[in-house]
Amino acid sequence: MPKFNANLTMLFNELDFLERFGAARDAGFRGVEYLFPYAYHKHDLVERLQLNGLTQVLHNLPAGDWAAGERGIACLPERIGEFQDGVGTAIEYAQALQCTQLNCLAGIAPRGLDPATLHDTLVRNLRFAATELGRVGIRLLVEPCNTRDLPGFFLNRSQQALDLIDAVGSDNLFLQYDIYHMQVMEGNLASSIERHLNRIRHLQIADNPGRGEPGTGEINYPFLFAFIDRLGYGGWIGCEYKPVKGTVQGLGWIKPYL
Repeated sequence: MPKFNANLTMLFNELDFLERFGAARDAGFRGVEYLFPYAYHKHDLVERLQLNGLTQVLHNLPAGDWAAGERGIACLPERIGEFQDGVGTAIEYAQALQCTQLNCLAGIAPRGLDPATLHDTLVRNLRFAATELGRVGIRLLVEPCNTRDLPGFFLNRSQQALDLIDAVGSDNLFLQYDIYHMQVMEGNLASSIERHLNRIRHLQIADNPGRGEPGTGEINYPFLFAFIDRLGYGGWIGCEYKPVKGTVQGLGWIKPYL
């Protein structure tokens, strides 16, 4: 049976952030993820997790100035020191939240910079992060994202991500496979997931087009969930979508699984 967690950055936006933990529990979720915890005190987040009996499944490494449009800094040569400092901050939060995996967003490629330089910077930063996280038993993930929603995003296809993981050469770096992003970029979802399953440690979902809940677009999610289950995937599946009519009203699709 698939194991779903709520992405609190995207779901239950009708509520203030700290109130979303209780709403997720009431909806039947037992795990949560969100983009970033850093605007909140660690103790407040821990309290919400414990009060609601929730597992912190995932959050991202610091990714620059999100409000200004930055979507990661890991490929930026002039931000290596900031990236490494952010790894330390992320570890502090992850340990407090008992979160066992962190995702790295590569970032948007600046115009005029040699792609080889960006790639080498990303390899260097991921190697550093994988080592530091591995010392404390935290898994590092890296995620390709589509260039329709994120024009210029440096890491945008599954094979590119796997080649990057090979270049880093760490046994503590894995693929975060977002079904929505990969449907936009390459399709062939079932065969791609099956082919790369041994390197996937987290899945995320949304339908396409629109990034709404399953059932609002073209992806045959009932088939995919059954297929993923048959493959023996035992990790979490993060619900990272934009509810079309409201979070609770749009949860009919998940009732057979919770």
